[in-house]
Amino acid sequence: MSVLSTLPAGTFNIDPSHSRVGFSARHAMVTKVRGSFNEYAGSGTVDNGIASLSIEITVSSIDTRSADRDGHLQSPDFFDAATFPKITFVSTSVKDAGEDKVVVVGDLTVKDVTKSISIEFEYTGTATDPYGNARFGFEGVSEINRKDFGLTWNAALETGGLLVSETVKLEFEISAIATVAAAV
Repeated sequence: MSVLSTLPAGTFNIDPSHSRVGFSARHAMVTKVRGSFNEYAGSGTVDNGIASLSIEITVSSIDTRSADRDGHLQSPDFFDAATFPKITFVSTSVKDAGEDKVVVVGDLTVKDVTKSISIEFEYTGTATDPYGNARFGFEGVSEINRKDFGLTWNAALETGGLLVSETVKLEFEISAIATVAAAV
């Protein structure tokens, strides 16, 4: 089914209490560290099959379940949250990509470095919540090289290799609420 033709025209706001913007990266080359950003806002629009998406993430809300690691990630070694407090993504195109899938291409800005990335989203369904809100679900993943965005800190391991992988997987689990009276 074409996702864009299924969605009603209107604006859709990301519900942060029912969504997740996260990431994972290989640590010591043997396991993955996962984290999330707990503060973000975003919205999308659909009009006659044409869609757009934007999101703004607060860097200081990073949460990897380790206060020391979170502090290091906020430091100038990585995100430099004091100088660059926001990460942004603004779509440049949204296209259907097969059954229940859309590909969103857009500009990701981290530390004032902007690069085009592509995120494949799966449309996971629609429901009306107990408060009468029309909700639309999407899950997406994209891989980036963190060095492309100036996130270059690393440490060599005694056994060879590096402490943190260059490749980072971006993970999106989105519950969007329609601000139109959408029929579900």
